[in-house]
Amino acid sequence: MVTRRSLLAALAASAVIPQMLRADEFIDLDWVDLLPKNDTPIPQAFRGLIDHDQPPLSSQQPDSSGVRSDWNGQIVRLPGFVVPIDQSSAGVTAFILVPYAGACVHVPPPPANQLVFVTTETPYKSKGLYEAVNVIGMFGISSMRTYIADVGYALSADKIEPFRV
Repeated sequence: MVTRRSLLAALAASAVIPQMLRADEFIDLDWVDLLPKNDTPIPQAFRGLIDHDQPPLSSQQPDSSGVRSDWNGQIVRLPGFVVPIDQSSAGVTAFILVPYAGACVHVPPPPANQLVFVTTETPYKSKGLYEAVNVIGMFGISSMRTYIADVGYALSADKIEPFRV
């Protein structure tokens, strides 16, 4: 016999199950996807090491050619490297995701459209600046200035994991 309580429980479960299934669905992005159409990524030559006696790296950030809104509000997965902004002994809760190792730390930052500000409620135990990760979460445009660089995108991370192809 179906009781009112079991019917309500089934309805509640049916509302939650589709959301749980969607949590594993995401759009795989690459850094070139964040550039405006017909724009080119930063040449490898500009990714070289620099003299740290020069002005701050943030002053050497190239201008951004714009951002893309194609994935605004979508759940995406983007690989990159962690540059911590807010961290404690529990882990990193805010960081800039950069497209190559050393960006913003040993070389000038890439344009804002090649930087993503990531926040997470669950601190991530980062293994260091050169750790490659995959970040999955809600993606969007976010014009932001940090002490490291201007940033063009934001990602609210649901999952951060070591990089895997």
